[in-house]
Amino acid sequence: MTGTLPNRPNKVRDSPLSPLLQRVLLCFVNQRARIVMSDDEIAELLRDARKLQLGTINPDGTPHLVTMFYGLDDGRVTFWTYAKSQKARNIGRDPRVSCLIEAGEEYAQLRGVLIYGKARLVDDPAAVLEIGLDVTRQAMGMPVDDPQVRGYIEHTARKRVAYVVEPVRVVSWDHRKLGDSV
Repeated sequence: MTGTLPNRPNKVRDSPLSPLLQRVLLCFVNQRARIVMSDDEIAELLRDARKLQLGTINPDGTPHLVTMFYGLDDGRVTFWTYAKSQKARNIGRDPRVSCLIEAGEEYAQLRGVLIYGKARLVDDPAAVLEIGLDVTRQAMGMPVDDPQVRGYIEHTARKRVAYVVEPVRVVSWDHRKLGDSV
């Protein structure tokens, strides 16, 4: 015997789907594999973007979605917020979060990274300030060495907590890899 085992089921061949639908599904699977971003591409998008959509879980189980500026700490997403905000209360109850970072306006240009993870609370004032400075640097694309800017960030940090998102699963896509087939 060479090639295949005779008694082993072939999921595509033995599928109750029509041959046309099987081909379409195989194209989709192959297309999905083509648009996955490499680790370097993911790092580049995270480095270049400024905002993300943060998903937390409300007390009733519904999603709570907000747009946030963010920073990076060793490739992990960081953000800060007021300690009494809804998202902070949600994370205190359930640390699971999702972070969506995306770019592109047209379908053929869409790319994104969806990070599922757990938000780890950072409440040490010096660490909160460092994350706040990093978030501001990333959001504004400029140094935060100006005494007025730093003073404002220090003042704001007194009422804030910060979070580091520890990734559990990362999903990515880059439709630009499809070329003209989109």
